[in-house]
Amino acid sequence: MHPLVRRLGVVLGVAGLAVPVGSAAAGTTDRGPVVPVIAWGSCGAEPALAKFQCASVEVPTDYDQPRGATTTIALTRLPASKPAERIGTLFTNPGGPGGAGLPFVQQFATTTYSADVRAKFDILGFDPRGVGKSDPVTCFPTAAEEAAAMTGLPQFPMTRDEIRQTNRINAKLGLGCLKTSPDRLKHFSTANVARDMDLLRQAVGDKKLTYIGYSYGTYLGATYAELFPHNIRALALDGTWTPSSYAGSSADSRPLGVRLGQAKAASEVFAQFKAECKQAGPSQCALAALGDPGTAAEQTLERLKTHPVDVTLPDGSKLTITYALTVGMIFSQLYSPAAWPNLALALTDLAVPRRTATKTLGKASATVFGWNQREEDYASLGTALQPCVEAQQTGRPFAYQAMADAADKKYPHFGRLRTWTGQACEFIPVRDTDAVRGPWTKLKADAPVLVIGTRHDPATPYAATRPYADLYPDAHLLTVNGWGHTTIGKSACADAAITRYLVTLDRPADGASCAQNRRPFDPPGR
Repeated sequence: MHPLVRRLGVVLGVAGLAVPVGSAAAGTTDRGPVVPVIAWGSCGAEPALAKFQCASVEVPTDYDQPRGATTTIALTRLPASKPAERIGTLFTNPGGPGGAGLPFVQQFATTTYSADVRAKFDILGFDPRGVGKSDPVTCFPTAAEEAAAMTGLPQFPMTRDEIRQTNRINAKLGLGCLKTSPDRLKHFSTANVARDMDLLRQAVGDKKLTYIGYSYGTYLGATYAELFPHNIRALALDGTWTPSSYAGSSADSRPLGVRLGQAKAASEVFAQFKAECKQAGPSQCALAALGDPGTAAEQTLERLKTHPVDVTLPDGSKLTITYALTVGMIFSQLYSPAAWPNLALALTDLAVPRRTATKTLGKASATVFGWNQREEDYASLGTALQPCVEAQQTGRPFAYQAMADAADKKYPHFGRLRTWTGQACEFIPVRDTDAVRGPWTKLKADAPVLVIGTRHDPATPYAATRPYADLYPDAHLLTVNGWGHTTIGKSACADAAITRYLVTLDRPADGASCAQNRRPFDPPGR
């Protein structure tokens, strides 16, 4: 935003800009940040967005200088359908790091949240600072330049040439981020996102925060509880990140994906996939038609290490499917048990010996490799690099292959995949000094908290759920006995419990459990 426009906005109270201290709307002291005025308006002409409202506000770039430079935060909300029964605003975070809140609310709020929640809350999503439409961290001047720079970057490297290429590209990415977004990186921490959220809470007029966060959003929730323990009405936290594991320390500087336990969790859930496929049989799981699904899957993965498969996609384009690409695809598809039948079909297509030089994939198989997915506006890889400025790095960027080898011996396929996650951070020597670094032993939140964990979650291990809940003085744990990452769209029982908690603050008994609506390979409609 141009400084002159910002100054005029402060004087005139222009929509979305701060109102000066001393006015009734400001609600701040001379020492604190100015509470922005939110002027909700249209989200555009697209019919699907008609029921939503959008806005943008200015918040301090650096809360140590609350009246200094500002950062733009983009917002959207689904207004409460029964204003007379409205409790307040439900703040949401879909995960990440780098998850944009606007598309999450606009695409999923009407199906993710019950009619009762939608009646009594404005459901609000915001793109966290550095993400989406909120002054995103970018690492190259244009999307085209970034795409060109990232060309040839494997999902993870397997050969010496690929290792050198990965090191080179990640170093180039890090240098690009430092050159393009140094000011945004310096203030990119989750702590500043939490401070933004508390300012937004005041802006919508809520005395206390009602919040639901998923995956990384549980780390944001814990950070908010650490900074603003007395400003909480309700925290629903689904798919937990152990704060100490994410933050790391000098005593634990393993790669982030290893610290979070994702390699172990993904290996366990992949074993569940193979067992569920075997139980479902060939009528519901294509991979079972080849014999034992576990054997078929492992043989296919082993062959892909040395013999990648060239495929023709349904639109006629070509794709070389490597071992690394397939492992990455499996990891992402394990997030949703509804995707497991297509995952099984894709592995079956890759397992069947080729009669021609190029295989042709059907639409179901091609979809799991990212074909025909909705295109999005340019979002730099930089928006996912929040751990670079707040989490412990190894300090050994060129030792990743040795660390990956060790992890892969314990957790085949996924050890290597999750070790290499975040190597680019090793080349970004920027730290946000306002980040919360712990100790993550006890949080002081003085409100009842609901923590939800899925028994077989590939990205946020269930084993970390109880220790996470125990950080809070008064948290109840709800377990969903099923598969996938977070509970969204998977359990009517969990949805009802979350609704009851958000609306009334009544929680299930600590240690209660819910079933999922269906097993991964159940026939449609069951």
